[in-house]
Amino acid sequence: AVSFGLGAYVTAIITSRYTWIGAQLPQPVDFILVLAVSALACLIACSAGLLLGAWLGVAQFRGRALVLALLNTALALPSVVVGLVVYLLLSRSGPLGFLGWLFSFQAMVLAQAVLVLPVVTALVRQTIEDADASHGEQFASLGAGRFVRGLILLFDERYALLTVLMAAFGRAISEVGAVMVVGGNIEGFTRVMTTSIALETSKGDLPLALALGLVLLGVVLVLNGLIALVRHWCCRRDAPLPEPLPLPEPEQNLAPEAALRVSCPVHGAATPVQNQHPMRDGASACRASESARA
Repeated sequence: AVSFGLGAYVTAIITSRYTWIGAQLPQPVDFILVLAVSALACLIACSAGLLLGAWLGVAQFRGRALVLALLNTALALPSVVVGLVVYLLLSRSGPLGFLGWLFSFQAMVLAQAVLVLPVVTALVRQTIEDADASHGEQFASLGAGRFVRGLILLFDERYALLTVLMAAFGRAISEVGAVMVVGGNIEGFTRVMTTSIALETSKGDLPLALALGLVLLGVVLVLNGLIALVRHWCCRRDAPLPEPLPLPEPEQNLAPEAALRVSCPVHGAATPVQNQHPMRDGASACRASESARA
């Protein structure tokens, strides 16, 4: 049943219309919509989270421990609570009601961005703080300010931060509570794959719900694999070249007609010795010196 559901859903992407045992399945646009919502939410959250996390990683101010405690608490923020807060903000009586975003694509992006932002900020903050503790003093000694030092460390740890992007996208694409609250799960407009899974499970169509879940996991696996390949390629490209092996020094042969002067340890005079090695023992040097004096 699971394999048949996967095949049916893939076929639907091509045919754009299909049925599952007499019941109409979600439209293929759900698949595209969930990718668009998650990608845009990650782009917004990462743009703000990278800068905020880099600043928190190097900044020292009064109340920093309290800010970090609140940030770590936001990692466990329930998605339905975020959806409720965004719903109140976008409702007609809310402060952002004039935008008219409730039950729309923009509302789902906003809810997911709010959920992803603490994840990106907390992970980036920890990465930059560890990097600053190891070699941040070098940049400080060169006169770099805190924010500039954070940006430099952010670029220096760019490959490690790819894992943060993977975690952020996984958090966004698996979201269902906030998206259902602010999006309304309207078919053809705000129904994504996660809300479709929840709907089919409530209807009792478990094989279809499981098939959609496997398709969603497959998409995440492919994206994570691509990011891992990009990271591996970038690491190999920027890896330092191995140092060449030192060449052996050429042997210095003494010319047969070169006259070497060897110092006699007894008489203290430098005696020329023809065709002899400079490391000749002291006794030979003494005999050569006495012969020269005679």
